[in-house]
Amino acid sequence: MTDSSSVNPTASDLAFTRRETRGTIAEPSYGGALSFLRRRYTKDLSEADVAVMGVPFDMSVSGRSGTRLGPRAIRAASSHIAWSAPWPWPFDPFERLSVVDYGDCFFDHGYPAQIPGAIAQAAREVLASDTALLTLGGDHFITWPLLKAHAEKHGPLALIQMDAHSDTWEDEPGRIDHGTMLWHAVREGLVLPEASVQVGIRTHNPDPLGVHVIDAREVHLTGPEAVAGKVRAIVGDRPCYLTFDIDALDPSAAPGTGTPVIGGLTTFQAQEILRGLEGIALRGMDVVEVAPAYDLSEITALAAATLACDLIALHAAAR
Repeated sequence: MTDSSSVNPTASDLAFTRRETRGTIAEPSYGGALSFLRRRYTKDLSEADVAVMGVPFDMSVSGRSGTRLGPRAIRAASSHIAWSAPWPWPFDPFERLSVVDYGDCFFDHGYPAQIPGAIAQAAREVLASDTALLTLGGDHFITWPLLKAHAEKHGPLALIQMDAHSDTWEDEPGRIDHGTMLWHAVREGLVLPEASVQVGIRTHNPDPLGVHVIDAREVHLTGPEAVAGKVRAIVGDRPCYLTFDIDALDPSAAPGTGTPVIGGLTTFQAQEILRGLEGIALRGMDVVEVAPAYDLSEITALAAATLACDLIALHAAAR
Protein backbone atom coordinates (compact mmCIF):
# COMPACT_ATOMS: atom_id res chain seq x y z
CA MET A 1 0.00 0.00 0.00
CA THR A 2 1.21 3.50 -0.77
CA ASP A 3 0.03 6.98 0.07
CA SER A 4 -0.10 7.97 -3.60
CA SER A 5 -3.61 9.37 -3.13
CA SER A 6 -2.23 12.02 -0.79
CA VAL A 7 -0.10 13.77 -3.42
CA ASN A 8 -0.66 15.28 -6.81
CA PRO A 9 0.25 12.50 -9.29
CA THR A 10 2.01 15.06 -11.47
CA ALA A 11 4.15 16.32 -8.58
CA SER A 12 7.79 15.48 -8.11
CA ASP A 13 10.35 16.28 -5.43
CA LEU A 14 8.51 14.32 -2.77
CA ALA A 15 10.97 15.68 -0.21
CA PHE A 16 8.93 18.89 -0.49
CA THR A 17 5.57 17.97 -2.03
CA ARG A 18 4.68 14.91 0.07
CA ARG A 19 1.70 15.77 2.26
CA GLU A 20 1.52 12.55 4.25
CA THR A 21 4.63 11.30 6.04
CA ARG A 22 3.57 7.66 6.02
CA GLY A 23 3.62 5.21 3.13
CA THR A 24 5.89 4.53 0.17
CA ILE A 25 5.66 6.27 -3.19
CA ALA A 26 7.76 5.50 -6.25
CA GLU A 27 9.70 8.41 -7.74
CA PRO A 28 12.46 8.27 -10.38
CA SER A 29 15.79 7.60 -8.70
CA TYR A 30 17.63 9.83 -11.18
CA GLY A 31 15.78 13.04 -10.36
CA GLY A 32 14.16 14.99 -7.58
CA ALA A 33 15.34 16.36 -4.26
CA LEU A 34 17.41 13.81 -2.42
CA SER A 35 15.97 13.44 1.04
CA PHE A 36 16.57 10.13 2.78
CA LEU A 37 14.30 7.53 1.15
CA ARG A 38 12.23 10.38 -0.35
CA ARG A 39 10.85 11.28 3.06
CA ARG A 40 9.61 14.81 3.62
CA TYR A 41 12.12 17.45 4.72
CA THR A 42 10.79 19.14 7.84
CA LYS A 43 11.72 20.50 11.26
CA ASP A 44 8.19 19.83 12.49
CA LEU A 45 8.34 16.67 14.59
CA SER A 46 4.87 16.94 16.12
CA GLU A 47 3.68 13.81 14.32
CA ALA A 48 7.01 12.13 13.55
CA ASP A 49 8.03 8.75 14.94
CA VAL A 50 11.56 8.79 13.47
CA ALA A 51 13.71 11.72 12.35
CA VAL A 52 16.69 11.16 10.06
CA MET A 53 19.51 13.65 10.68
CA GLY A 54 22.84 14.03 8.92
CA VAL A 55 26.03 15.01 10.74
CA PRO A 56 28.58 16.00 8.05
CA PHE A 57 31.62 15.85 10.33
CA ASP A 58 35.03 14.28 9.64
CA MET A 59 37.53 16.26 11.71
CA SER A 60 38.44 13.39 14.04
CA VAL A 61 39.56 10.75 11.54
CA SER A 62 42.90 9.01 11.98
CA GLY A 63 43.20 7.97 8.34
CA ARG A 64 41.52 9.15 5.15
CA SER A 65 39.08 12.04 5.50
CA GLY A 66 35.91 12.59 3.49
CA THR A 67 33.02 11.36 5.64
CA ARG A 68 31.61 14.88 5.85
CA LEU A 69 30.10 14.01 2.46
CA GLY A 70 28.63 10.79 3.81
CA PRO A 71 25.11 12.02 4.63
CA ARG A 72 24.73 13.49 1.14
CA ALA A 73 25.94 10.26 -0.50
CA ILE A 74 23.67 8.07 1.62
CA ARG A 75 20.64 10.21 0.81
CA ALA A 76 21.45 10.05 -2.91
CA ALA A 77 21.90 6.28 -2.87
CA SER A 78 18.70 5.82 -0.88
CA SER A 79 16.71 7.02 -3.91
CA HIS A 80 17.46 3.66 -5.54
CA ILE A 81 15.55 1.75 -2.85
CA ALA A 82 12.79 4.24 -2.01
CA TRP A 83 10.23 2.80 -4.43
CA SER A 84 9.18 -0.23 -2.38
CA ALA A 85 8.98 -1.69 1.09
CA PRO A 86 12.36 -3.14 2.20
CA TRP A 87 12.82 -6.80 1.36
CA PRO A 88 12.40 -9.29 3.04
CA TRP A 89 10.74 -7.55 5.99
CA PRO A 90 7.10 -8.77 6.01
CA PHE A 91 5.74 -5.23 6.39
CA ASP A 92 6.37 -1.70 5.17
CA PRO A 93 7.93 0.22 8.08
CA PHE A 94 6.74 3.47 6.53
CA GLU A 95 3.14 2.37 6.94
CA ARG A 96 3.77 1.82 10.67
CA LEU A 97 5.97 4.84 11.29
CA SER A 98 5.97 8.50 10.34
CA VAL A 99 9.55 9.07 9.17
CA VAL A 100 10.89 12.48 8.16
CA ASP A 101 14.22 13.88 7.03
CA TYR A 102 15.28 16.48 9.60
CA GLY A 103 18.16 17.78 7.51
CA ASP A 104 21.70 18.16 8.85
CA CYS A 105 23.10 19.19 12.20
CA PHE A 106 24.63 22.66 11.94
CA PHE A 107 28.00 23.53 13.46
CA ASP A 108 30.80 25.96 12.74
CA HIS A 109 33.89 24.01 11.65
CA GLY A 110 36.02 26.98 12.71
CA TYR A 111 35.25 26.23 16.37
CA PRO A 112 36.01 22.51 16.60
CA ALA A 113 35.81 22.41 20.40
CA GLN A 114 32.16 23.46 20.16
CA ILE A 115 31.14 20.76 17.67
CA PRO A 116 30.52 17.88 20.14
CA GLY A 117 28.14 20.10 22.09
CA ALA A 118 26.35 21.17 18.91
CA ILE A 119 25.80 17.54 17.90
CA ALA A 120 24.50 16.60 21.35
CA GLN A 121 22.17 19.59 21.40
CA ALA A 122 20.73 18.81 17.96
CA ALA A 123 20.00 15.27 19.17
CA ARG A 124 18.43 16.57 22.38
CA GLU A 125 16.04 18.75 20.39
CA VAL A 126 14.83 15.73 18.42
CA LEU A 127 14.54 13.46 21.45
CA ALA A 128 12.67 16.12 23.42
CA SER A 129 9.72 15.58 21.06
CA ASP A 130 9.73 11.82 21.81
CA THR A 131 10.90 11.18 18.27
CA ALA A 132 13.47 8.45 17.67
CA LEU A 133 16.65 9.52 15.88
CA LEU A 134 18.49 7.84 13.03
CA THR A 135 21.75 9.67 12.34
CA LEU A 136 23.81 9.52 9.15
CA GLY A 137 27.55 10.26 9.54
CA GLY A 138 30.03 11.65 9.37
CA ASP A 139 32.90 9.89 11.14
CA HIS A 140 32.36 7.64 14.13
CA PHE A 141 33.23 10.27 16.72
CA ILE A 142 29.68 11.60 16.38
CA THR A 143 28.35 8.57 18.26
CA TRP A 144 29.80 9.94 21.54
CA PRO A 145 27.73 13.16 21.66
CA LEU A 146 24.74 11.24 20.32
CA LEU A 147 25.08 8.77 23.19
CA LYS A 148 25.22 11.69 25.63
CA ALA A 149 21.83 12.93 24.45
CA HIS A 150 20.26 9.46 24.41
CA ALA A 151 21.60 8.56 27.87
CA GLU A 152 20.18 11.79 29.27
CA LYS A 153 16.74 10.70 28.08
CA HIS A 154 16.86 6.93 28.56
CA GLY A 155 19.58 6.37 31.17
CA PRO A 156 22.75 4.31 30.61
CA LEU A 157 22.38 2.30 27.42
CA ALA A 158 23.23 -1.12 26.11
CA LEU A 159 25.31 -0.62 22.96
CA ILE A 160 25.41 -2.74 19.82
CA GLN A 161 28.37 -1.73 17.68
CA MET A 162 28.95 -3.15 14.20
CA ASP A 163 32.55 -2.28 13.36
CA ALA A 164 36.02 -3.41 12.30
CA HIS A 165 37.54 -1.43 15.19
CA SER A 166 36.69 -1.42 18.88
CA ASP A 167 37.03 2.38 19.29
CA THR A 168 37.78 1.87 22.99
CA TRP A 169 41.47 2.68 22.87
CA GLU A 170 42.63 4.75 25.84
CA ASP A 171 42.62 8.50 25.40
CA GLU A 172 42.78 11.79 27.29
CA PRO A 173 39.66 13.52 28.62
CA GLY A 174 38.18 15.95 26.12
CA ARG A 175 40.13 14.70 23.11
CA ILE A 176 38.22 14.27 19.82
CA ASP A 177 39.06 11.05 17.95
CA HIS A 178 36.93 8.55 16.05
CA GLY A 179 38.93 5.65 17.51
CA THR A 180 38.49 6.49 21.19
CA MET A 181 35.00 7.91 21.59
CA LEU A 182 33.65 4.73 23.18
CA TRP A 183 36.46 4.82 25.75
CA HIS A 184 35.00 8.18 26.75
CA ALA A 185 31.42 6.85 26.61
CA VAL A 186 32.19 3.93 28.93
CA ARG A 187 34.14 6.10 31.38
CA GLU A 188 31.28 8.61 31.47
CA GLY A 189 28.71 5.91 32.20
CA LEU A 190 26.77 6.51 29.00
CA VAL A 191 26.84 2.82 28.09
CA LEU A 192 26.78 -0.34 30.18
CA PRO A 193 29.80 -2.41 29.08
CA GLU A 194 28.44 -5.63 30.54
CA ALA A 195 25.31 -5.23 28.38
CA SER A 196 27.15 -4.02 25.26
CA VAL A 197 28.60 -5.95 22.34
CA GLN A 198 30.83 -5.25 19.34
CA VAL A 199 30.30 -7.30 16.17
CA GLY A 200 32.74 -7.73 13.29
CA ILE A 201 35.90 -6.62 15.11
CA ARG A 202 39.16 -7.50 13.35
CA THR A 203 41.78 -5.28 14.96
CA HIS A 204 43.69 -5.66 18.24
CA ASN A 205 42.83 -3.87 21.47
CA PRO A 206 44.24 -5.23 24.75
CA ASP A 207 41.49 -3.71 26.90
CA PRO A 208 37.88 -3.92 25.65
CA LEU A 209 36.70 -2.21 28.87
CA GLY A 210 34.35 -5.06 29.65
CA VAL A 211 32.45 -4.83 26.37
CA HIS A 212 31.65 -8.21 24.79
CA VAL A 213 33.38 -8.83 21.46
CA ILE A 214 32.12 -11.01 18.61
CA ASP A 215 34.92 -10.76 16.10
CA ALA A 216 34.63 -11.23 12.35
CA ARG A 217 35.91 -14.82 12.50
CA GLU A 218 33.12 -15.77 14.88
CA VAL A 219 30.56 -14.21 12.55
CA HIS A 220 31.92 -16.16 9.59
CA LEU A 221 32.25 -19.45 11.49
CA THR A 222 29.00 -19.46 13.46
CA GLY A 223 26.69 -17.50 11.16
CA PRO A 224 24.36 -14.52 11.48
CA GLU A 225 21.57 -16.36 13.32
CA ALA A 226 23.87 -17.48 16.12
CA VAL A 227 25.44 -14.02 16.35
CA ALA A 228 22.06 -12.30 16.57
CA GLY A 229 20.99 -14.68 19.33
CA LYS A 230 24.16 -13.98 21.29
CA VAL A 231 23.69 -10.24 20.89
CA ARG A 232 20.09 -10.42 22.10
CA ALA A 233 21.18 -12.42 25.15
CA ILE A 234 23.84 -9.83 26.05
CA VAL A 235 21.61 -6.79 25.53
CA GLY A 236 18.47 -8.27 27.04
CA ASP A 237 15.56 -5.87 27.42
CA ARG A 238 17.66 -2.83 28.28
CA PRO A 239 17.27 0.40 26.32
CA CYS A 240 19.69 0.00 23.43
CA TYR A 241 21.62 2.16 20.97
CA LEU A 242 22.90 0.60 17.72
CA THR A 243 25.83 2.14 15.84
CA PHE A 244 26.86 0.74 12.45
CA ASP A 245 30.30 1.72 11.18
CA ILE A 246 30.26 0.88 7.49
CA ASP A 247 33.79 -0.57 7.77
CA ALA A 248 32.19 -3.51 9.58
CA LEU A 249 31.60 -4.65 6.02
CA ASP A 250 34.44 -6.11 3.98
CA PRO A 251 36.08 -3.58 1.62
CA SER A 252 34.74 -5.63 -1.30
CA ALA A 253 31.27 -4.51 -0.20
CA ALA A 254 32.20 -1.09 1.21
CA PRO A 255 35.39 0.38 -0.25
CA GLY A 256 34.23 3.95 0.39
CA THR A 257 35.45 4.36 3.95
CA GLY A 258 38.46 5.87 5.66
CA THR A 259 39.95 2.85 7.45
CA PRO A 260 39.03 -0.33 5.54
CA VAL A 261 40.05 -3.74 6.93
CA ILE A 262 39.77 -6.95 4.92
CA GLY A 263 38.02 -10.05 6.25
CA GLY A 264 34.82 -8.22 7.13
CA LEU A 265 31.14 -8.99 6.98
CA THR A 266 29.16 -9.40 3.79
CA THR A 267 26.10 -7.25 3.30
CA PHE A 268 23.96 -10.39 3.64
CA GLN A 269 25.51 -11.25 7.01
CA ALA A 270 25.02 -7.70 8.27
CA GLN A 271 21.39 -7.60 7.19
CA GLU A 272 20.64 -11.02 8.65
CA ILE A 273 22.14 -10.00 11.99
CA LEU A 274 20.00 -6.86 12.06
CA ARG A 275 16.89 -8.83 11.16
CA GLY A 276 17.72 -11.30 13.92
CA LEU A 277 17.67 -8.53 16.53
CA GLU A 278 13.91 -8.09 16.41
CA GLY A 279 12.64 -7.55 19.92
CA ILE A 280 15.48 -5.40 21.29
CA ALA A 281 14.51 -2.10 22.93
CA LEU A 282 16.07 0.09 20.23
CA ARG A 283 16.16 3.75 21.30
CA GLY A 284 18.68 5.29 18.88
CA MET A 285 20.78 4.37 15.87
CA ASP A 286 23.38 5.64 13.46
CA VAL A 287 25.25 4.64 10.30
CA VAL A 288 28.68 6.26 9.97
CA GLU A 289 32.03 6.41 8.15
CA VAL A 290 30.84 6.52 4.53
CA ALA A 291 33.51 8.40 2.55
CA PRO A 292 32.20 8.68 -1.02
CA ALA A 293 35.49 9.84 -2.55
CA TYR A 294 36.77 6.26 -2.20
CA ASP A 295 33.54 4.58 -3.28
CA LEU A 296 32.91 2.62 -6.48
CA SER A 297 29.54 2.87 -8.25
CA GLU A 298 27.95 4.04 -4.97
CA ILE A 299 28.10 0.54 -3.50
CA THR A 300 29.20 1.76 -0.06
CA ALA A 301 26.57 4.48 0.04
CA LEU A 302 23.93 2.02 -1.17
CA ALA A 303 24.91 -0.45 1.55
CA ALA A 304 24.70 2.29 4.16
CA ALA A 305 21.32 3.50 2.90
CA THR A 306 19.92 -0.04 2.87
CA LEU A 307 21.23 -0.84 6.35
CA ALA A 308 19.79 2.43 7.63
CA CYS A 309 16.45 1.42 6.13
CA ASP A 310 16.78 -1.94 7.91
CA LEU A 311 17.31 -0.09 11.18
CA ILE A 312 14.06 1.79 10.63
CA ALA A 313 12.35 -1.54 9.96
CA LEU A 314 13.91 -2.99 13.13
CA HIS A 315 12.54 -0.04 15.08
CA ALA A 316 9.14 -0.46 13.42
CA ALA A 317 9.04 -4.18 14.22
CA ALA A 318 8.28 -3.34 17.83
CA ARG A 319 5.09 -1.50 16.80
